[in-house]
Amino acid sequence: MRKILFYILVISSISFYAQEDTSGNVSGKVLNASTDKKLENVHIVNLSQVIGTITNNDGDFSIPAKVNDTLYFSYIGYKPLRVRVTNDWIKFGDVKIKMTELGIALEEVVVADVQLTGYLEIDAKRIPIYNNYRYSISGLNSGYEGGSKQPNAVNKVLGAIFNPADFLYNIFSKRSKELRKLRKMKKDDEIRNLLETKFDRETLMALLQVERLDIDEILRNCNYSVDFIKFANDLQILDAISECYEEYKILDRK
Repeated sequence: MRKILFYILVISSISFYAQEDTSGNVSGKVLNASTDKKLENVHIVNLSQVIGTITNNDGDFSIPAKVNDTLYFSYIGYKPLRVRVTNDWIKFGDVKIKMTELGIALEEVVVADVQLTGYLEIDAKRIPIYNNYRYSISGLNSGYEGGSKQPNAVNKVLGAIFNPADFLYNIFSKRSKELRKLRKMKKDDEIRNLLETKFDRETLMALLQVERLDIDEILRNCNYSVDFIKFANDLQILDAISECYEEYKILDRK
């Protein structure tokens, strides 16, 4: 019986030691899946730790990670990729990550009301400007964008202030675990640089673990206009959600 207990203790200590040594930096090379061409400036985000990096000229990268972390690879014109970090990856080093190109077929191009001439000074004057009113409320970090109609915008803002539960409580209470990542995301320059170049919301959805409809619903309930939701890039959306979440926490405490 004593021998059995001794072996159990030895095995437990070995497994505990193995678990201790499961973190560090993982590295690899990102390639085109069909041509094996090295891909430069691919954005890699550790979704578990909210850390970002990019590949160098040779497609190489290195990023802090531990076992079971999920790395998210994103590159314009390629299908986003999620890769789970394994013990073997940390133990043996470099791996090859292959990304697949997206087939883009433009069936029809519709030119809107604005017809560009090619001259910057002329075209800049012809582009429509959306006047969305924004209001600052004392005690909060910043204001609300209420839309193009001023009276309705005021009503929306006052509604959000005096009835925060109706607009925000259900959304943020369900997503509080994911939304805690917002501060980390705003501090990481690589993640912010990535989101600044994207308009598809995919990376933001992966980081926050929410759906596209959830993002739109949060912004609508935080009184951002339809124009903002449609045309803002992912970095602007991140900042808007972060502002709204911080304001909600102030209101919730009160």
